[in-house]
Amino acid sequence: MKALITLISLFSLQTCISSPTPINRDQAVWTPPKIEQENLKKAYFAAGCFWCVEAIFESVRGVKEVYSGYAGGATKNPNYNQIGTGRTGHAEAVEILYDPTEVGFGTLLQVFFGSHDPTTPNRQGPDRGSQYRSIAFYSDATEREIIQNYIQLLQEKEIFSKEIVTEVKAIDTFYYAEEYHQDYEKRNPDNPYVQAVSIPRLIRFQKTYPELLKAKH
Repeated sequence: MKALITLISLFSLQTCISSPTPINRDQAVWTPPKIEQENLKKAYFAAGCFWCVEAIFESVRGVKEVYSGYAGGATKNPNYNQIGTGRTGHAEAVEILYDPTEVGFGTLLQVFFGSHDPTTPNRQGPDRGSQYRSIAFYSDATEREIIQNYIQLLQEKEIFSKEIVTEVKAIDTFYYAEEYHQDYEKRNPDNPYVQAVSIPRLIRFQKTYPELLKAKH
């Protein structure tokens, strides 16, 4: 089995935090545009800063779209400022729309574990807090079994030197993050965090799993 990527801890002040945005309670909640394509399935993962995770999954063949959001907690309709407190119970997460005829859930799970460190509780790289914890969400019993079996395989083969702390949870409600978070890495390439953390993380993944990437045009 190909060795999985372990993120290198960055001793840097750059974190996955943007400037607080004033909350307009009358502002409509952002919803993604409708995708006119049948037979797409959805998968959900949390693996640290959603700017990074979104960019990684969007580079995978068979993935049609990825949206940043919040999941795993109890607070209803959370916003980014609330998420930053670490008290909502939610983690920064992504919703993945994929074509199951091109990529399977098992491969997405490989991407998930191959692009972050699942052994660091409430932390990913320079980002700390429960909002950055590792979660593999499932939509049904089949996905739950796939996740549990894959984690067991990783542990048996000792792919990671420490215990895997990834939570395995049913996806309840996925709340879409504010519009400015969507495609953040792509739209903000000069952001210091994107330069220091997001882009290097994406490049490491792409170099390790070239066979999973979309063809370049």
